[in-house]
Amino acid sequence: MPRLLREVIISEKIDGTNASIMISKTTVDEKGSESWDSQGIIAIVGDLTIRAGSRNRWITPNDDNFEFAAWVNQNRDELINLGVGQHFGEWWGESIQRKYGMKEKRFSLFNTQRWVLHGTEPKQIPTADPSIVKMQEVLPECCHLVPVLYQGPFDTYKAEQCLELLKTNGSVAAPGFMKPEGIILFHVAGNISFKATLEGDEHKRIKQ
Repeated sequence: MPRLLREVIISEKIDGTNASIMISKTTVDEKGSESWDSQGIIAIVGDLTIRAGSRNRWITPNDDNFEFAAWVNQNRDELINLGVGQHFGEWWGESIQRKYGMKEKRFSLFNTQRWVLHGTEPKQIPTADPSIVKMQEVLPECCHLVPVLYQGPFDTYKAEQCLELLKTNGSVAAPGFMKPEGIILFHVAGNISFKATLEGDEHKRIKQ
């Protein structure tokens, strides 16, 4: 059972559409396929296959979700550097949900422990064994990260502070946009996330 009073990461909850990029080793069947669309394949780059996902299905430029698959295809040579695995984030901005006053769409990844933005110096990631040195990885230039509002010991007051910060100052992801959605609190030891929103969440909170 994980201990409660351990590190948490509070990030801004962005109101877009859930998206992911899957990169896997290319199989013989995939190489010989005459129809990538039927397998949800965006592209094959070298010996790696790229797929794009919405919340519950694979998408392609011919069967897209807010043009995310088309964006993945356009940036495939950069995105292949994310490496093997499924990479989750929010596809947001122009014409999606709150729109954030933007004239473009962005893909912001959720894993702020693993990644740093392009042009940013990677930091060491704490591990259970001090002898193991693990460093953050640098994102492709076309990718973004959800903004971290607080990182430190679990504290409900810090969560309330982050909500108040967004309410007063607006979105950190899109400066100047004054109707941000809320926060995501990720409990590192428990490997679990919680959300709190600025609108429609009041009646669900514990009354003091």
